[in-house]
Amino acid sequence: MAANTLLVELGVEELPPGAIDDLSDALAEGIRRGIVEADIDFGEVLAHGGPRRLAIQVRELADKQPNREVERRGPALAAAFKDGQLTKAAEGFARSCGVGVDELIHLETDKGTWLGYREQQQGEATTALLPAIVEKAIGALPVPKNMRWGASRVEFSRPVHWLVMLYGDEVVEANALGLRAGRTTRGHRFHAPEPIEIAHADDYLGALEQAWVLADRDKRRERIREQVLAEAEVQDATAVIDEELLVEVSGLVEWPVALTGSFDARFLQVPAECLISSMKANQKYFHLLDHEGRLKPLFITIANIDSHEPEQVIQGNEKVIRPRLADAAFFYDTDRRRPLAERAPELAGVVFQKALGTLADKAHRSAAVAAFIAGRIDGDVAQARRAAELGKCDLVTEMVLEFPELQGIMGRYYAANDGEAAEVAQALEEQYLPRFASDAIPQTRTGLALALADRLDTLTGIFGIGQRPSGTKDPFALRRAAIGVINILVKGKLALDLRELLELAAAQHQELPYAEGLVDEVLTYMLDRFRAWAQDEGIDTEVYLAVRARPVTQPLDFARRLRAVQGFSRREEAAALAAANKRVSNILTKQQHDGATEVEPGLLHESAEQSLYEALASHRQAVMPLFAEARYSEALDALAGLREPVDTFFDQVMVMAEDPAVRRNRLALLAGLQALFLEVADIALLQQ
Repeated sequence: MAANTLLVELGVEELPPGAIDDLSDALAEGIRRGIVEADIDFGEVLAHGGPRRLAIQVRELADKQPNREVERRGPALAAAFKDGQLTKAAEGFARSCGVGVDELIHLETDKGTWLGYREQQQGEATTALLPAIVEKAIGALPVPKNMRWGASRVEFSRPVHWLVMLYGDEVVEANALGLRAGRTTRGHRFHAPEPIEIAHADDYLGALEQAWVLADRDKRRERIREQVLAEAEVQDATAVIDEELLVEVSGLVEWPVALTGSFDARFLQVPAECLISSMKANQKYFHLLDHEGRLKPLFITIANIDSHEPEQVIQGNEKVIRPRLADAAFFYDTDRRRPLAERAPELAGVVFQKALGTLADKAHRSAAVAAFIAGRIDGDVAQARRAAELGKCDLVTEMVLEFPELQGIMGRYYAANDGEAAEVAQALEEQYLPRFASDAIPQTRTGLALALADRLDTLTGIFGIGQRPSGTKDPFALRRAAIGVINILVKGKLALDLRELLELAAAQHQELPYAEGLVDEVLTYMLDRFRAWAQDEGIDTEVYLAVRARPVTQPLDFARRLRAVQGFSRREEAAALAAANKRVSNILTKQQHDGATEVEPGLLHESAEQSLYEALASHRQAVMPLFAEARYSEALDALAGLREPVDTFFDQVMVMAEDPAVRRNRLALLAGLQALFLEVADIALLQQ
């Protein structure tokens, strides 16, 4: 069976740069799925894209479907013959298959014997199947907002102007988005505006590169990275390449050319974060640092043209950036004229959530919780309360209104300018940490207290008004808030109880329509988020479930148990002891045992049960102090020594003895074994 390369390219007007990767990946996946469903053999699927095109290449795509044997089932044998004669049902089935009755076969099934027919069905040509596959893939693209253009009724993210569909060197006869497929594409809008004929699907990337277009997303991205680093080296500086910015810039250009410009050094009096935000958000520039990590008055822009007069392009960018930086300087100077504390009343006019009040209400609630937490973690209670009172004040400053990503950062600068305590100022920025699962946590005690208080207030408040996250809907980022609390408590080694914290946070809300059972609901939600945390730590799902089965409400303790059980599960004895605990659990449940663990030594008649009793006593004495100190790994290592007496007990002792007293005694012995392991986790669940 022959094979060749498929090329599909959709030519458009400039796409939103942030959507190009998603759209090209979706196009590739849609076509790949269609090919799979059509049962056509293929090799590598490559997704390409740029500002003016979405494209895919499918290597080694077979020219047809494989032939296959098709089996048709007709009437049951009992209905096909009557008194030894063919019925009309049998004759009709043969006619529908286009064969004589003598060519039919008998099909044996669980429900009896049937008349049937097998035939070889020829595979359809790939070029005949591709139009529907491609049209379906284009129709399913995740376009956030469609538009129409001209008099056309066609809708897409941007106006479409050409469609290329080649199978090898053959044009695939197809239509999509009102366009007829051909082999004509377009090069760079300025460097190569003339139409380009693609002779073969394999020539696509090379032909476009000759026309000043890097259609390979990864190659274009790396070209930008290399050029930025090279420009920085010329300036004896370090380029900061933000990956999100790199992706965005790559989606703006087809032929990247890095150029270095400068700005007035007087702007360096403004906090570097403000200048960087302005350069990134407004102009898509990469910034440069000196050897001490300080911002240099330079920037690197990526042009979409290889100009004969690059200095003109640089001057144009310098002219544009100057008023942007002047705006940032103006915002900074204006904001510093008023202390943060004077802005607190303005928070009363900013709604946090309609049913939960304003940011002023949230600050008041968080202050009480932060002060409590600070007292528990050896922090400064007064500073924690002050930080909470100022925590959201920078949200109403000119700088943060213009650059929301600077929330917290500007609070730190303005609080320091106002003469607030250094730890209070630092906490205003740290309250947003961690921003994601692997991010750093606050380093100050005040920052820890405020970060926890703010998230706990949000969790209890939103749950309390009945807006629990569902599916993909989580407008208040409660999942991230829950994981943030867990990370802070675990990484910060803070031995705080979640139930106690949630009760305090819930109590700060005056009225919550779903207050009944609120703490239990939020607690369950947060502990369930430990599953994702455990996965990130490389901990098995069974281990998480074993620990989750215990009433542990202190995240730091929960994490220690997880790591201990994970280590124990790798021991040779773990499987046998987990199986034994599962057996014990089943026996105790079936017998409706009351949980009593008191054993009467005089009723231990068998040597195996006597040995287990003695082993449990000695191990209990050894591990209880370890449990008290949360040294779970050491305790489980010690309990691994119970494998032999446990195995011997089950081999030699009949738990369900005829004598009720002996039976109860043996059940109590097993309950004692189970209780010992339950001090850490329900290891019976390791058997799942």
